[in-house]
Formats: sequence, C-alpha cells, structure tokens
Amino acid sequence: MWVTNLVSLLFLATAASAATSASADKVLSNHATILADNSANLAFTLYQNMAKEKNVENILISPVVVASSLGLVALGGKDSTASQVKTLLKADKVKDEQLHSGLAELLTEVSDPKTRNVTWKISNRLYGPSSVTFVDDFVKRSKKHYNCDHSKINFRDKKTALNSINEWAAKSTDGKLPEVLKDVENTDGAMIINAMFFKPHWDEQFHHQMVDSRGFMVSHSYTVSVQMMHRTGLFGFYEDASNKLTILSMPLAHKKSTVVFLMPYHVEPLERVEKMLTKTQLNTWMGKLKQTAVAVSLPKVSMEVSHNLQKHLQELGLTEAVDKSKADLSNISGKKDLYLSSVFHASAIEWDTEGNEMDTSVFGTDKLKNPKLFYADHPFIFLVKDQKTNSILFIGRMVRPKGEKMRDEL
Repeated sequence: MWVTNLVSLLFLATAASAATSASADKVLSNHATILADNSANLAFTLYQNMAKEKNVENILISPVVVASSLGLVALGGKDSTASQVKTLLKADKVKDEQLHSGLAELLTEVSDPKTRNVTWKISNRLYGPSSVTFVDDFVKRSKKHYNCDHSKINFRDKKTALNSINEWAAKSTDGKLPEVLKDVENTDGAMIINAMFFKPHWDEQFHHQMVDSRGFMVSHSYTVSVQMMHRTGLFGFYEDASNKLTILSMPLAHKKSTVVFLMPYHVEPLERVEKMLTKTQLNTWMGKLKQTAVAVSLPKVSMEVSHNLQKHLQELGLTEAVDKSKADLSNISGKKDLYLSSVFHASAIEWDTEGNEMDTSVFGTDKLKNPKLFYADHPFIFLVKDQKTNSILFIGRMVRPKGEKMRDEL
C-alpha cells in the first residue's frame, strides 16, 4: 500500500511542478501582447516629451503603469474622452473589455514577485473632490483591473490634502516616497496618483564590500560624492563609436528582465543621446550587444522622482479628459462633473548590490581577461526592459544623484 501512496505522492508532486512551470511560462493573450508593444512605443514618445522640459534633471517613469493610468481614464470616460485613450495607446481596434483585461494581465505578469524575484510595490489611487459620488460599478471594475483605490478629498484645504496624499504614498511604499506632491494647483478635478518603489535584484550580485566613495560629475563644473559599487563579469556590451556612447545590459534575477544603460563617452548634456532614442534605435543597439568581460561601476544610490504627467499626456493627444469644458468622465460619477486635473507619477528606485550569488567559475579563466570599462560617473539613461513581453518597465535618466557637492581640487 505504501508503494501506491508513494506513486500517488510522486504523481501529485510532478503535477504541481508542471502546474507551477506552466504558470511561469504562461503565454500572454493577444491583446495583452499588443498593449505591451504599444506601451513600449509610449515609453519613448513620453520620455522624449519630458526630456525637452527645462529645469528637469532626473526622470523616472514606468510606461506600463502610465498605460494602466490611461486605461483607468478610459474606464471612467465615455465617447471621445475614452476613445482618445485608445488612440494614444494605438489600441483603437482593441475592444473596451480587452483593453482593461489586457492592461491588467500585462502589469500582473511583469510585476509578479515570485516569477520575477523583484521588489516592485505599485499603489494607485484616484482622488476626487469632496462633492463627487463614485459609481459602484466603476469602483469595482477599477479595483479589479487596475488595483486602484478611491478617495474623496477637500482639495480647497490644500495643507490637509497634501499631507493626506503624501502620507498615503509614504505608507504604501514603506517610507521610500516621503513626498509626491508639493502643491495642489487645481482643486475641482480628479487626480490619479501612482506611487511606486522598485529595487532591481541582479542576476549576479555585486560584492557587498566592494563599495566606496567616488565623484559623480553632474557637469564639468559640479561633482557630487556618491557610493559606487563595483564588479567584473560577462555582460551584454556594445560601443557605438560613431555616436560616442556605450551600451551595457545587465540581467536581473531570473533573467526575465534586464537593465540597459546608455552612457555617452564623456560628460555632456544628455540631449544628443535622447534625440537618437527610439524603439527602433534601441532594438538596433540591443541586436549588437555581445557577451563581453566588463568591469562595471554603478552609483549605489536611491532616486525618488515625482512627475505630473498631465501636460505631457495632453501634448501627446489626451486633450479631452483634462479639459473641464469637454471631459466626459461620467462613468466615474454618473454625471459630467469631473475632469482630470493631474496625473502624478511618483517612483523611488534603489540601486543596490543585492542579487543572486555570483558565478565564480569564470574567475581565474581567460573569459574575464582585459575587461572593458563601464564607469557610470556622469549622466546616463537607463531602461528596465522586459524580455518576455518586450515592454519597458522603467525608463529614466540619472543626471544628479543624491550626494554632497565635492570641493574642487586644484
């Protein structure tokens, strides 16, 4: 009898293992695949638009989360207010229900902590003025598809409103985002807020003790002191000599996504590189990467950035939802009494040494001989690119990391 039981247990274990494997290798639906691709296109157009803005240094956005916020607008909108979202996402042919289920499927796939071994806390909230009444169906569907909470708030009491919103963001990111708003400009509209904390876990960790203080050159005349982490390994690497920049790709744990760094050879404003940055150009660079021995030095810092995307989304075509006289967001409140006054997109990212154990078998072999140098001590662009869905999880630039100004040496 024990043999029968043993066979049964083995069968159950094999079935469970197969089920786990099947869930890990689950294929995205067709509409989720389309939306993954289209959110990647949005990544570049939105980034390009934001990069033109003066007095903006660090940039950090998650295109898949921005796409979800747009989906929320479509869910709450009617007629052309909703159809503009589809046009912006290049999803005019996707049915409404497939738009919402597809965006939900995409975000669930790329942020799954088990299959991805990733720390990515995402919280979304729709704030409405205290006069609004939320429709039950919208509350249920926005929670189901976009994991979005709702809150009424008296925006006219600006101090209390600011404190309430910032406390929510800090709590939902375990204190990583202490402030997402400094001011509330419009007190009569709806506000979408994304609050996120992302921490890459490297496929192979940096050595915890190989961290020291170095200078990061914000410009030729301004250097800040940062902690820098170092390691040598085999990574995707390409030197684009004609464009004077280096591309490095470092896989994250489980190798489902990778961080791609684009760094000019020398200290310079990033405008020149940003003008080249398109989805096609990125794919060209990715196609030229070769596994190469590279000595990598990266800032070990955290970066917190909050952007109001409303103006940028408006410039890209979301003109009705943000216009008080034209917006029809009656699916949210049951009447045409709302418009979208702000879309705050706040992210904290923490660059750290943590990751899987290093593969030490390559040390002492010829594979790591004469490594190339990737020393990120001046402004660079980075992307977190998903390998399975081809979506862009994050795109940003580090221009000014946190650090004290270093005294100029003669």
